[in-house]
Amino acid sequence: MPGHAQLSIDQLLRECEQCRSLGLGGVILFGIPERKDEMASEAYAAEGITQRAIRAIKREVPGLLVITDVCHCEYTSHGHCGFVKNGDVDNDTTLKWLAKTAVSHARAGADILAPSDMMDGRVAAIRAAIDEAGFSNTPILSYAAKYASVFYSPFREAAESTPQFGDRRSYQMDPANGREALREIALDLEEGADMVMVKPAMPYLDVIRQARDAFDVPLGAYQVSGEFSMIVAAAGNGWLDLERAMVESLTSIRRAGADFTLTYFAKDAAQLLG
Repeated sequence: MPGHAQLSIDQLLRECEQCRSLGLGGVILFGIPERKDEMASEAYAAEGITQRAIRAIKREVPGLLVITDVCHCEYTSHGHCGFVKNGDVDNDTTLKWLAKTAVSHARAGADILAPSDMMDGRVAAIRAAIDEAGFSNTPILSYAAKYASVFYSPFREAAESTPQFGDRRSYQMDPANGREALREIALDLEEGADMVMVKPAMPYLDVIRQARDAFDVPLGAYQVSGEFSMIVAAAGNGWLDLERAMVESLTSIRRAGADFTLTYFAKDAAQLLG
């Protein structure tokens, strides 16, 4: 993806300085450890890459909102989002991992925790764990409606998180099922989520609109790597005007009802829109 790369912490700090100078609302961190294993142990290590990155940003770039992705696909040797037992992801064991990871992020100074794993009951598990650890005021942004989408492919390559066997359709949502999204959002809010997100964004504008109409909570949408990449690739071939396509795509997400958008166009859009 043009303009995007894995970053060391020193490079991350320069990136965050630029984001702050452009007036962006914040950043979300996805950690890629040097070592992966079946237990995703670097995800919840006190000196893990994400934990060190959080502390560095809060120390060196004060005032920039830091959201962390609470998931394990980047940390497992097999690329799945949780503990694998007999060839399947074990939901309940994964909840324990998520709770530990969320607490470690909160202790490092994360402003918002964003679980993206789609395990059943994960918001309740995280809420209970961070409350017990003394972080009851740390909000949870739940990826409440996350679909098993082909549009994640560029990110998975960049984050080295492609599943080594099978796929994630057993725990992510069926793209054909719109009604399930509202049930998932309602459950996450009941469990203690403060904000919710729909992912991907543009192929699911109808879901964003339904969620906006049904729930009076902060609603986000994630314009994912495949959405970004196909626009940039089309522009590179001379088929689209890049700036107009970027703005039109982001406008459509906002028009559908999203209060905020996670997008790889963030810096470009901020520079263009001033």
